Amino acid sequence: MSEFRVPGEGEVLGKVIEMLGDGRFKVICADGQIRVARLPGRLRRKLWLKAGDYVVVALWDFDKEKGDIVHKYEKRDVEELRRRGFADAIESLDSYA
Repeated sequence: MSEFRVPGEGEVLGKVIEMLGDGRFKVICADGQIRVARLPGRLRRKLWLKAGDYVVVALWDFDKEKGDIVHKYEKRDVEELRRRGFADAIESLDSYA
């Protein structure tokens, strides 16, 4: 089993709020911004996303209003995120969306 994934530098925790099509999603991020994030082609057949899923968004260096979805948390992983110090971020995401 691999190590549990937490957002690193240049990444932010987010929650999918809308599917836009063509591998793009509207995501509310833990910093309060709504961003358009895309699912890279290498992950399109591996990750199936829907509204309400928690994800890690890697922000683009040249445009902080957009990013790539690099990881999806399963429902059981949300409790582990809370234990690792992301409880406030999860509560804020739930209040936004």
